[in-house]
Amino acid sequence: MSDRQGIFAGDDPFRIAQDWLDEATETELNDPNAIALASVDAEGLPNVRMVLLKEIEPSVAPSGGAFLFYTNYGSAKGQEIAASGKAAFVMHWKSLRRQIRVRGICTREEGPQADDYYASRSLKSRLGAWASHQSQPLSSRTALMAEVARVTAQQGPLPKRPPFWGGFRISPLEIEFWADGAFRLHDRFRWRRVNLDAPWEITRLNP
Repeated sequence: MSDRQGIFAGDDPFRIAQDWLDEATETELNDPNAIALASVDAEGLPNVRMVLLKEIEPSVAPSGGAFLFYTNYGSAKGQEIAASGKAAFVMHWKSLRRQIRVRGICTREEGPQADDYYASRSLKSRLGAWASHQSQPLSSRTALMAEVARVTAQQGPLPKRPPFWGGFRISPLEIEFWADGAFRLHDRFRWRRVNLDAPWEITRLNP
């Protein structure tokens, strides 16, 4: 019999992840949906940066369960993820003393779902997505603001989503949940599967 209970109860890791995020929304001071996203370049050198997770798709969704964020596809992370098809992230909540680690396969989300999210952003954020050549050298902030002014004049009040901007969906092969324990005897449970169609294997790990 499994000794999982309480915050680890159930066999659906996407449900557990959503529950933890919902709880962190009430306790974390800033950006409870922030994740440290990792990718690798062509030489295999890792890159990591903070981005905002925008959705946890449930296991009953067409994706079968996934983690979704948005970015400029021409950015360093966009190009690295496109080249490898893989990414990892960690989500940590200091207020709850919990974290979630995810590794998986990436696919683009550039259809109506991406359009709807883009439309929900503030006008300035939408214009900024057009103006910024993300990760490319920039001569000055003045040059950036001039580019914002230029695209504002071109786009009008309601710019559409740029073709170079959209979502990445991370479909996990591995999800690990970590919760702080007394005397550093933390609780760690790992959900792992050999491919996206395989069943999950759930294992308790040493702290």
